[in-house]
Amino acid sequence: MTAFAAQPLIPIPLGLPALPVPADNPPTEEKIALGKKMFFDRRLSLNGTMSCAMCHIPTQGFTAHELRTPVGNAGATVRRNAPTLLNIGYHPLLFHDGRDSSLETQVWDPLLATNEMANPSVGHLLERLRSLPDYDGLFETAFAGQGPSADRVGQALASYQRSLVSGHSRFDRFRYRGEEQALGALEKQGYRIFIGKGRCASCHLIGERSALLSDFDFHNTGIGWLRSRPPAGVTVQLAPGTRAELTAGDIRRIGQPPPSDLGRFEVSRDPADRWAYKTPMLRNIALTAPYMHDGSLATLEQVIAFYDQGGPGAPGQSPLVGPLGLNDEEKAALAAFLRTLTGASISPLDGHSVSQFRLNN
Repeated sequence: MTAFAAQPLIPIPLGLPALPVPADNPPTEEKIALGKKMFFDRRLSLNGTMSCAMCHIPTQGFTAHELRTPVGNAGATVRRNAPTLLNIGYHPLLFHDGRDSSLETQVWDPLLATNEMANPSVGHLLERLRSLPDYDGLFETAFAGQGPSADRVGQALASYQRSLVSGHSRFDRFRYRGEEQALGALEKQGYRIFIGKGRCASCHLIGERSALLSDFDFHNTGIGWLRSRPPAGVTVQLAPGTRAELTAGDIRRIGQPPPSDLGRFEVSRDPADRWAYKTPMLRNIALTAPYMHDGSLATLEQVIAFYDQGGPGAPGQSPLVGPLGLNDEEKAALAAFLRTLTGASISPLDGHSVSQFRLNN
């Protein structure tokens, strides 16, 4: 599909390249507004309790902080962490395993998944939209007189998500505007570690004119294999300040087995892709805890410690993941640098404004 550079409707901040946009779905004010309305609408789930925004919470970096993995329809388990939607329009492949290549079609996965929004069919959701009086005329206004359809639902939701751009971080001002004072001494040390000893930039790429901070490739860091092994035990919080230790036998008796997750292998069927997951963008990383595809690491410090030790030594683990030998000061510096990747704040505007989220520079 041919793409063209982003139009002024979606302003591109410092540090980001032109936004790829499908030629058959150019952004418009009306499509973005309609997509935003659907994104927050719980009525578009089977039982009227779930919306996209309940797993991708705007005030939490368009992810969810409270749980490692979200809770879906009727309390169902969702097996992977909710990834941030900030700058999602730059991803050539979507989901942790890269199983979709288009925001326009990706939206139907959570809308139909039985453990997410659980609609029984595309037609069921379209009939729901047609029955809601507050949607009267909105599709027709956004799509030249045409009403709800599978394609147009996808195009509107994709247009809204594509508008969620965030850049102009302190790192961007330092790297792309030459503002030396934008970073402190510890943060500059962290940047040197990021591109040097820490080997972070091997996968989280930094370009000469912009930085997406991802190669968008799939790597086995070892954490998928590590989490696939049955735990010897687990600590469960029963009430504030009260915890219990459960053995593996206790877990088997009272709990469901964890869902299988082989990562990119589930898409490619290539054995080399077992437990490989897409490299995330690191922009706004300080806002989007917990981390990893399963939300198993709660803090940036835990993530740095995981990579510093070289991962768990899993079968097929990427050769890019190996011991780093960072000392405590270097780990602190790297964490400080990662926090400089937080972009300018975005905030919703009232009504159907041209861009539903604007950068506050």
